[in-house]
Amino acid sequence: MRAILVWLTDVRKPKRAQSFAEARDKLSTLEWLNVRFVRWTFNSPTCSALMTWAQRIIGAGWVHLCTKNIRQVHGLERIEDVLRGQESAIFVSNHRSFFDMYVINTVLYRAGFNQRMLFPVRSKFFYDHPLGFFVNLIMSWFSMYPPVFRDRKKAVLNHVAFTELAQDLSGGRSVGLHPEGTRNLGDDPYTFLPAQSGIGRLIQLAGVKVVPIFINGLGNDLKRQVRGNFDGTGDTVIVVFGEPVDFGQMLSEDAGPKAYKAIAEQTMLKVAELGQEEKAHRAALSKTQNV
Repeated sequence: MRAILVWLTDVRKPKRAQSFAEARDKLSTLEWLNVRFVRWTFNSPTCSALMTWAQRIIGAGWVHLCTKNIRQVHGLERIEDVLRGQESAIFVSNHRSFFDMYVINTVLYRAGFNQRMLFPVRSKFFYDHPLGFFVNLIMSWFSMYPPVFRDRKKAVLNHVAFTELAQDLSGGRSVGLHPEGTRNLGDDPYTFLPAQSGIGRLIQLAGVKVVPIFINGLGNDLKRQVRGNFDGTGDTVIVVFGEPVDFGQMLSEDAGPKAYKAIAEQTMLKVAELGQEEKAHRAALSKTQNV
């Protein structure tokens, strides 16, 4: 009798979708088509190889050209195993500019990393507007995936998004994330928005290496940013990589909001420590320039 009651309860309870393929009824037609096509670029070996090549050569190439005169990088020696190995990783950084992950991505590829990188992006515009499809192609070679929904009616789809990300991390791809969830537009680049617990859930679910990064100096005006690289008026962009995060027993804790929050906060703490390191590098640079 108990087994029958459990079965009845189970079949009456709505199943939570584990992929966007199971959540068709919650997506608009355009969102569905966009998700389906971008997902195909991962599932097709030929297309995925092409997109990875384009990301590494074309995408990283133009970003390098537009930032090479003002970019400084520290700490790459700390992640030699990640760069040379074939294991997936989650790269996490603070978020001040639209272009933070573009520069981080470029540094990784130029240092020898060769996996296709995914970057969760807000669904609005990128997945619910016709132009979003083309921007995703031109700016990232369809690597801005999965969509993250801010509409409360679709918030359940964010669970689906991170479940798919965890699956991708087990399939030879890596992910770039901002634990703060959105850009921090405050005046002080060394203070941060609260870490989002969804990042902690992904880290616990995926069980891969997590590399903290701090980046500072980028602006949000693309034209001004590029011009500053070539005419010498741009701020120095400093990127600092840290050792992969040691979460201790956190990853083995029972899954739930408390564990997710603790993991996310530990991640952001490591990013903050790198912020202080970047601050010292910037101060030393300022002294050199003033001599």
